[in-house]
Amino acid sequence: MSGERARILVVDDEKVIRDSCTRILTTEGHIIKSAENGNIGLEVFREFHPDLVLVDLKMPGKSGMDVLEEIESIDPNVVQIVITGYATVSSAVDAMKRGAYDFIPKPFTPEEILLIVGRGLEKRRLLLESEALKVEHERIRRNMISLVSHELRAPLAATVQYLEVILGGMAGEIPSEAKEMIVRCDIRLQEMLELLRKWLNLATFDSPKMAEHFQDISLSDIATESIELMKSLAEEKKISLILETSKDLPPIKGSKVSLEEIFNNLISNAIKYNKAGGWVKVILYGREEEVWVEISDNGSGIDEEHLSRIFDEFYRVDGRRNAPIKGSGLGLSIVKKMVDAHGGMIDVESKFGEGTTFRIGFPKFFQRQKEG
Repeated sequence: MSGERARILVVDDEKVIRDSCTRILTTEGHIIKSAENGNIGLEVFREFHPDLVLVDLKMPGKSGMDVLEEIESIDPNVVQIVITGYATVSSAVDAMKRGAYDFIPKPFTPEEILLIVGRGLEKRRLLLESEALKVEHERIRRNMISLVSHELRAPLAATVQYLEVILGGMAGEIPSEAKEMIVRCDIRLQEMLELLRKWLNLATFDSPKMAEHFQDISLSDIATESIELMKSLAEEKKISLILETSKDLPPIKGSKVSLEEIFNNLISNAIKYNKAGGWVKVILYGREEEVWVEISDNGSGIDEEHLSRIFDEFYRVDGRRNAPIKGSGLGLSIVKKMVDAHGGMIDVESKFGEGTTFRIGFPKFFQRQKEG
């Protein structure tokens, strides 16, 4: 941006400083606006969207340091330059430690301010280019993921359909041994499709975009639907499913699809890693500003050495290829990302051979902080 026309805001209580900066910088073709105090400066900042701001540290009313902090919270890519008198040089150094790019002491010459502003605008140009590259790289990454996923899913899904046609007898009788092998192939291909689904879900997960569509969600309804969905799996393993929910449990702001994914994943894991005749208990309750979910089981449990890594991508407690229970190691990573996207927290307690409890706390009133 150095050498290009830029938008510059000058915030200083001295009219002579504002006028001097305006006169010097407009000769370079820049667009200048000024404000005589911090409050007005912030109002102008929000409307003007400058590339660079010059802020006097010592002003009546809102201090220059407070102005810099608010500007940083609104747009961290704006370059901040501090105007300071001799007596406040130490404060200028403090401001630079907090993110200001540079400072210029009073009185200054036209050459000094042009030099420092020029360097600041070059910094701004590099910041904007970096942000643009990040956006472009993310766009390319998501496009590649979608392309690869489609190219992998399409032939797998077609193969599964052909196998199901054969297993349905539409292609004629097949020997029992061949049928058994086809069934195994079908199961493995279904596992691969599920792995691709989870991988795509994790790789393309966009929490800010999802938060834009949050609505009031009843966790009691989500838990009830999930338990109903898992009932056949539980009956197959002779597992009891128990739901306990507080009366008048308040809704939370969230995504129904994502919350379903959280409950389905944790409840299905509690069933799969359980023993015949075991139980899975889902408890919902409100406490202060949060709604809490506890999903417990009396199954195989997890060794303490594994607990710190269970939310890592592709990490499995039983990592053997021939492990009795198949899994991708992605489910809990997805759960963690989705809980974080709702402003929640998740932890786990487990004792090997005795069972596991996952606890999730969701805020009743969640508003995502604006990023960048």
